[in-house]
Amino acid sequence: MKTILIFLLSTLLFSNSYPSFTHAELAKIKKQNGNISQNRVLDYTKNISKIKKYQKKKQLRAVNFYLNQLLPQYDDIINKKEDYWATPKEFLITGYGDCEDYVIIKYFTLIQLGFDEKKLFLNVVKEKYRGGYHMVLSYFKVKGDSPLVLDNLSFKILNLDERKDLEADVFINSTGVYRLKNNKLVKIANYSREYIQLLKNIAKEN
Repeated sequence: MKTILIFLLSTLLFSNSYPSFTHAELAKIKKQNGNISQNRVLDYTKNISKIKKYQKKKQLRAVNFYLNQLLPQYDDIINKKEDYWATPKEFLITGYGDCEDYVIIKYFTLIQLGFDEKKLFLNVVKEKYRGGYHMVLSYFKVKGDSPLVLDNLSFKILNLDERKDLEADVFINSTGVYRLKNNKLVKIANYSREYIQLLKNIAKEN
């Protein structure tokens, strides 16, 4: 499993180009999904290219704002199955997704913009007031500080400590699965099965 993870990461995460689309892919999207899907992909590419010129703080806000404009939808409606983690390309082609799909595309977009992947986490949280679970993207800008939260339900980026409505459960990225104790990440597993499957699905796209 470790060998598979290292290979997938070396070909995907650190290429700093995913998600990107070839001319052949764009033509296929237009044929199979129509002009709206193709235009959405082109608009994403254009906007991310523009955002690359911003400073890091502004990049965070711009990515969160831009991608939050895509409409949320439940997994069982999109994929006829619960808790499916769509790849960024799948998310852009359909134009909508569940909370984890927003997190995933923000995660890869920020990596493409040069953010340190080891500071970015797919963060499962408990919703204190509404009940149930949600997923946000957490960015540990400074080690030991409360992470910044990018949430598809909010255009405002706040520290996790300021999000009184959320309680952190687990943090996931290529280095493993963690829980937060006194603003320090403690590893509880070497990998997430869902995360590995996501990388495999991305690899199949290339």
